Amino acid sequence: MGKDINTAICEYITFEWINPFLQDGGTQVEFADKHNILESTVRKIKGKASYRIPVETLFKICHEKGLDISDFFKLVEDKFPDLKP
Repeated sequence: MGKDINTAICEYITFEWINPFLQDGGTQVEFADKHNILESTVRKIKGKASYRIPVETLFKICHEKGLDISDFFKLVEDKFPDLKP
């Protein structure tokens, strides 16, 4: 059975963007500041429960990454081809 979209989005952001940032010596607060979101939001994204990230938050992160939100969803679909509705 595939992942739901909320889990896939959070896992993508966590494993592709947050964790590498932290491994390079950054902090969650710095990631949040750099992406115009709250540190508590970073914790929610990384959390084990399926966080339903607001579109505005996703838009802010993508904007700071220089990525169109439509391109972000394509990246998520490519990484998790077994998404379920």
